[in-house]
Amino acid sequence: MALFSFFTRNNLFSEDEKQRIIDSIRSAELQTSGEIRVFLESRSRFVNPLDRAAEIFWGLKMDQTEDKNAVLVYVAIRDHQYAIFADHGIYEKVGEVFWKEEVKAMYRHFRENQMADAISLVIKDVGHALHYHFPYENDTDKNELPDDIVFGK
Repeated sequence: MALFSFFTRNNLFSEDEKQRIIDSIRSAELQTSGEIRVFLESRSRFVNPLDRAAEIFWGLKMDQTEDKNAVLVYVAIRDHQYAIFADHGIYEKVGEVFWKEEVKAMYRHFRENQMADAISLVIKDVGHALHYHFPYENDTDKNELPDDIVFGK
């Protein structure tokens, strides 16, 4: 007999919701040289969500972008934990208050069980900040990181 986790790639979001999140990433990145990734997992027991997001950020090699302007949106679904981790290039430009407000916005939408909308809205807001500080440059910009959703355990 096999045991299966309730959390799988296929049942967390509908295909439409997954595509909306990916489309949000792509749309935001068309306006900036910055990079945005989304990481979802079931649990992050006994770990501060920001510490876990940092661990994932470095594990995904997001710190290797040329302008140090990558941002990770992290969510542990069952533990109701989430964080946004930004490389120092963008973090310093927008300041700590911006990141705290974005996490609060995610919380409001998560409370209403609108996870896909919450993630898409945060991506949009982060995209605006990246665009302001790191605008898209047609001649030199390249997509440095994949736009897909990364699913953990």
